Amino acid sequence: MISRPDRQADTRAPRPPWSRTLRPEKSSLVRALTERDRWVLRMVFEHRVLTTDQLADLAFPTVKIARRRLALLHTYHVLDRFRPMRSRGTAPHHWTLAPAGAAVLAAEVGVRVRDLGYNHQTTLAVAHSLHLTHTLGVNQWFTTLVTQPHGVRVARWWSETRCQRLWGDLARPDAYGRCTHGETVLDFFLEYDLGTTSLPRVAAKLHGYAELARTTGAMVPVLLWVPSTVREANARAALRQVWERLPDPGQVPVATAAAELLAASPAASPAEQVWLPLHTSSARQRLPELGTVWPRRTHIGDDIDQEATWAPSRRVTALAPPPPAQQW
Repeated sequence: MISRPDRQADTRAPRPPWSRTLRPEKSSLVRALTERDRWVLRMVFEHRVLTTDQLADLAFPTVKIARRRLALLHTYHVLDRFRPMRSRGTAPHHWTLAPAGAAVLAAEVGVRVRDLGYNHQTTLAVAHSLHLTHTLGVNQWFTTLVTQPHGVRVARWWSETRCQRLWGDLARPDAYGRCTHGETVLDFFLEYDLGTTSLPRVAAKLHGYAELARTTGAMVPVLLWVPSTVREANARAALRQVWERLPDPGQVPVATAAAELLAASPAASPAEQVWLPLHTSSARQRLPELGTVWPRRTHIGDDIDQEATWAPSRRVTALAPPPPAQQW
């Protein structure tokens, strides 16, 4: 009643009795986590937020098993979760790293949590970020490339945060990746476009990549992914105007692709024949074929940011992400 307002303490729901038995003590939490659990913590830390479906595709045999295990990790307080509002249906759980999870990663390498660059409030802010859709889109792009490889093996997947730490004063890609196909190795910067950024602003980013190539010698292809072929045609016109005026256009290889070109199929993948190099109007190429298009391209050295290869734990455990102390 309005004349007898509730106290704030009265609104706190009592802790369910079963939570005391499911949540391990700090001393036993290490034993409760599997190697796959730790891999999930590293991936969520690296990429800020991953959905249940994405983690299920990357690391679990079925979605049901993923939901059960992720719920248990939430009970352990190593993962946080939220669900964005949707006008239709219900969004899957979105997972972020919780303080206990950051403590686990820090303990693995004997550093303090703050030395990881982890901040709980910043991590939670992703739930209200205007860039949430963009972040999830980039993560889905790479998740699809991993699970529907079409002969391509993903050897690296670095987040926007890591890229900014490494090259942010020159270029700011949405992600950096490395894929291999036989003897061909292709390093690339991904620019993921939702059609909401002005095309002159998108094209202007080529100046940063040109400066990166000039100062570091890293001539890495820039792959622009757009939603539609109309957007792609307009983007290519804007890109070409900037690209042709660069001091050395050959130092900045560029290719574009439109999501609209992919069939509406669970097997659709960005590795398919949808890529069109900017310097030509010939037939589209598959992603691994781009490795033969630009003879001057180079690779990001293994010495930068330490070796940061990765792979889903259920596929190649030897290539799991490195511990956070290695600046990943």
